[in-house]
Amino acid sequence: MSVPAAFIGVVLIWGTTPLAIQWSSQGAGFLFGVAARMVLGVLVCLALVVLLGRRLGWDRQAVQTYLAGGIGLWGAMTSVYWAAQFIPSGLISVVFGLTPVVTALMAALWLGERSLTLPRLAGIGTSLMGLWVVFGQSVDLTGNTFNDLTGPWTLGLLGLLLSVVIHSASAVWVKRIDARLHPLETTTGALLVAVPLFVLDWALLDGRIPQGLPPRTAWAILYLAVFGSALGFILYYYLLRRIQASRVALITLLTPVLALVIGRALNGEVISTRTLLGTGAILTGLALFHWGDAWQRRRGARTQAPASPSPPSSTKERA
Repeated sequence: MSVPAAFIGVVLIWGTTPLAIQWSSQGAGFLFGVAARMVLGVLVCLALVVLLGRRLGWDRQAVQTYLAGGIGLWGAMTSVYWAAQFIPSGLISVVFGLTPVVTALMAALWLGERSLTLPRLAGIGTSLMGLWVVFGQSVDLTGNTFNDLTGPWTLGLLGLLLSVVIHSASAVWVKRIDARLHPLETTTGALLVAVPLFVLDWALLDGRIPQGLPPRTAWAILYLAVFGSALGFILYYYLLRRIQASRVALITLLTPVLALVIGRALNGEVISTRTLLGTGAILTGLALFHWGDAWQRRRGARTQAPASPSPPSSTKERA
């Protein structure tokens, strides 16, 4: 599998995930929605392990990887599912645009990655400015605004920020262990750790089995199980093995655009002018973060290139 193909696949899956998360909780509750998704997801992964004739490793590094991925998955997904009750689906991906910032800081501290160069810092700053442009507007889709510091919208935003921190820490933790497992093994092992935690949360805090799911809710749970939990994380861990953790996190700067469009088309969510301007700034920051170092090197090479010697003057010209 090529890295660009896996990158595009993750962008498409993560761009559609926020709306699917909201739909999967309608008529069922967010705890049932996330638990059902993860149970189905681990069953899909186990079936793939059998069909492809693979075996899960159980050495020390493999177990550490499963724990890092599973605990991160449980914490991040629980937070984002809870927060999705209060925030429009399109803005969920926009908040996750902060992931490169948090991941780059953690990767620089824990992995020694050279992820905080001047062009990347400029990209981070530009992206943050874009996020601020988006969040600076009043959002009145749940009866609350961003400026209402005690409202559910603010609690949802805090839940998403917590999810970003947990997700970034998990990615860097897996990268630091560097067990070199097959992505399917990493995904399956992480789900085996996370699923009991999701089921326990649902059993202790909710425990209700819905009496008949709306068709849209059932399809959303199935989509998230197959694509969001199984295929999406297989591609994600595939990328995490092959490129820097801070570059993997760039996916979350592309998904806001797709998520906003999908939310507008399928859920009637409003895309204001400020949202479009903020998204444009995020994409500019993405370009700086991703290609800024290469641009700077090429510019430096042109500046330092020796000038071509001028041809010698003829005797006649000297005379």
